[in-house]
Amino acid sequence: MKSYVLSTASAIAVCAAGAAFAEGHAEAEVLHYWTSGGEAKSVAVLQEEFAANGGTWTDMPVAGGGGDAAGTALRARVLAGNAPTAAQIKGPAIQEWFQEGVLADISAVAEAEDWANLLPASIAAHMQCEGTWCAAPVNVHRVDWIWANTEILAANGIEMPTTWDEFNAAAETLQAAGIIPLAHGGQAWQDATVFETVVLGLGGAEFYQAALVDLDPEALTSDTMVAVFDQMRTMRGYVDDNFSGRDWNLATAMVMNGEAAFQIMGDWAKGEFIAAGKVPGVDFTCASTPGDGYLYNVDSFAMFEVDGEEKAAGQALLAELIMGPNFQEVFNMNKGSIPARTDVDLSGFDECAQISAADMASTNEGGTLMPSYAHGMALFGAQSGAITDVVTAHFNSDMSSAEAVQMLADAVANSL
Repeated sequence: MKSYVLSTASAIAVCAAGAAFAEGHAEAEVLHYWTSGGEAKSVAVLQEEFAANGGTWTDMPVAGGGGDAAGTALRARVLAGNAPTAAQIKGPAIQEWFQEGVLADISAVAEAEDWANLLPASIAAHMQCEGTWCAAPVNVHRVDWIWANTEILAANGIEMPTTWDEFNAAAETLQAAGIIPLAHGGQAWQDATVFETVVLGLGGAEFYQAALVDLDPEALTSDTMVAVFDQMRTMRGYVDDNFSGRDWNLATAMVMNGEAAFQIMGDWAKGEFIAAGKVPGVDFTCASTPGDGYLYNVDSFAMFEVDGEEKAAGQALLAELIMGPNFQEVFNMNKGSIPARTDVDLSGFDECAQISAADMASTNEGGTLMPSYAHGMALFGAQSGAITDVVTAHFNSDMSSAEAVQMLADAVANSL
């Protein structure tokens, strides 16, 4: 297995590369929400590279999957006039912070490093604010994955499902055998993650675009959306009674430990499997959720306006290292994602990453590459929050699908 530890040679190369923008001592206080095992191992790569360039890194991790707690902490810091040097932000939230006039311009680094030609156009667009570069992408996560315990599937004669009917049939078989079919954490963002994969799978990319990106009232109140909530109700019966409040990585551990068969989660779950020494194709199996398309989630760091030459140097160095080929490779091997840069050699990546990269390329060409609403890539906070509130209210009650669809349409209309 390829080592994920920075070698002396690579550290020297990073030092040489980073020297271009790190004039003087570089300091950075970095706010992020990578706190689980695989995530912590991944962000440590960036800390090591920053230190290798003589920088001083102050870590500010904020626990809580999905980044909601980190967003609250960030807003409190900015409102108090004490913004961090850099913060993990993504999607339309980057533009919202830019509109508040608090983001720093990192165009000097981006233009010198030719980011425009190293990133897919759709991803580059998320990192730009009215013609300037305001954030640096670290990866591309696929959201619409099913992870499975290979041994459980084999023991029960189950193949990875390619339709939702097949998923339901597999779940019934597993329940009859006394196995929890679906490992799930009862948190709103996890409910939303499952929901958007069902929307894509049952409705297709065109319907997903209409419903969860364009917020088209006809799509939101359609028979297809009723069928989506029907499937969500069915899946609610496949989770265990203790799911409420469970963190996503604990659900992943249930699949690892043989307590549950499946988990629907982005490929950061793969980072957990790998951090635990599990081997894809041997200990666990990966496949896209039923249906065609690809839901992407891009982690990125935005730089905030801060005082002091040391912090400015820290921002420039961070931006350069984040988009550096060494970090993009090593980080994404640890995190479970694939590089945002299109020129990174993927030959050393595992089979799930290879599938992800191939599918991203094909869906990009086919027009079915879609931003994840559940992970902050498609909508502003008010709209995504309105949808998620309905999804989780339905999942945790006996609300009918028809009632949920009407509530969904009303909630979206009131959020606009």
